[in-house]
Amino acid sequence: MLKFYKYQGTGNDFVVIDQRETAFISLGDYKKIKQICDRKFGVGADGLIILQSHPDHDFEMVYFNADGQQSSMCGNGGRCMVAFAHFLGIRKEHYVFQATDGRHEALMRNSTVELKMNNVENVTQKSDFFLLNTGSPHYVQFLDSIAAVDVEKAGRQIRYSNDFHTEGINVNFVEIISPFKLNMATYERGVEAETLSCGTGATAAAIAYCVDNQLFGEHTIEIETKGGQLTIHLERTLLGIKNIWLCGDAIQVFEGIWVL
Repeated sequence: MLKFYKYQGTGNDFVVIDQRETAFISLGDYKKIKQICDRKFGVGADGLIILQSHPDHDFEMVYFNADGQQSSMCGNGGRCMVAFAHFLGIRKEHYVFQATDGRHEALMRNSTVELKMNNVENVTQKSDFFLLNTGSPHYVQFLDSIAAVDVEKAGRQIRYSNDFHTEGINVNFVEIISPFKLNMATYERGVEAETLSCGTGATAAAIAYCVDNQLFGEHTIEIETKGGQLTIHLERTLLGIKNIWLCGDAIQVFEGIWVL
């Protein structure tokens, strides 16, 4: 039997497992992970995350997409991992943990988790979209309104287009509500569907907004997703974007037992 917990960060939901002492899930358990994440035949989640020990940091985060494949960085998942670590008794205000894209810092403030993302040096601006990597690859397109967009259909077309078919890409449609406030909808690779929120996507949208508007210096940008609000703090210099913090709620929903 496998003890699991369900967490959500602005509607991005995850099955999380404490694997510091016993290994229940391994990298090759694609079918098992996919079944656990299945919303009809399993627990249901956008992804599965393992918390395990690390020799130099507070813990290590290993993330799997709902398709069972180990994936790149998940921002909302990282925030949920910090909340989970706090729940398990790793009680700190300032955390340091290892993820697939390297070392991350995080701050725990009640139910809010502030996660420091890696610096971003390269942002490619095309005629009507942006490409950048915020721990995961993202496509960002600004629209006058996202209400009329079929996010799954349009997102899938871009994700499986000739340019992105092999590696896949997360597709974000963004609407400017007011200065420094954005509305965003995301199609996520690995989930292969629209999700209610995406942390690395919100980070990408905030960066693209600064680049598109030629903004330098420190800025705070609010991102409205279908699952709730995220806040991005960042600093843009001539060398790139640094001091990027992804902030939002990370909440435990329930716990349960999976009969293996």
